[in-house]
Amino acid sequence: MTRGIASMNRAPRLIRLSNPLSRGLLRLGMPMGPNTLLTVRGRTSGEPRSAAVAIMEMDGKRWIIGAYGAVQWVQNLRAAGEADVQLKGKTVHVRATELDREAATIFFRETMPAYVAHFPRIGRAFAKILFGSVAPEILSDPERAAETRPVFELHAA
Repeated sequence: MTRGIASMNRAPRLIRLSNPLSRGLLRLGMPMGPNTLLTVRGRTSGEPRSAAVAIMEMDGKRWIIGAYGAVQWVQNLRAAGEADVQLKGKTVHVRATELDREAATIFFRETMPAYVAHFPRIGRAFAKILFGSVAPEILSDPERAAETRPVFELHAA
C-alpha cells in the first residue's frame, strides 16, 4: 500500500552519517535500546539491504515507524512485505503489514503515548527531544503523523 508521505523522505544528515556506525555496532551485537538491524530485499536490486531501526514492542506486538517518511528501507519493506530482524541475538523472519491511515492514527493517538509512558523519566525526556526535533507530530498530532510517518506491524513469519 502506498500513502503520500508529505513531510520527509530522507533521514537528517546526522542520522545518515551515523548509520554505518550504528549498523556495524548492531551487527556486532552491541545493545542499543530498541534499535536493531532490519534486513530487507531491495525492491530494485533484489539484494539484501540493512538499516538500523527502532522496534517498538508492547503487549506482545511489534511495530516499526518510518520516522523519516518514505526512506529507502520503508520503500523496500513495502515492496517485499517481509524482512529479517535481529531480536535478542537471533535473526527472526517477519511479515510486515503497513497500517492504513485510520489504524496509524489510532496507533499514534493511543499506542505511542502508552509506549513512551513505560520509559523511565530520562527515556521519556529523550523521546520528547528526539521526536520533537525530527518528527514532532508523532507525539502531538496523530492525524498528521499517520499521514506522514508509515507504521508497519511485524508478525512472525
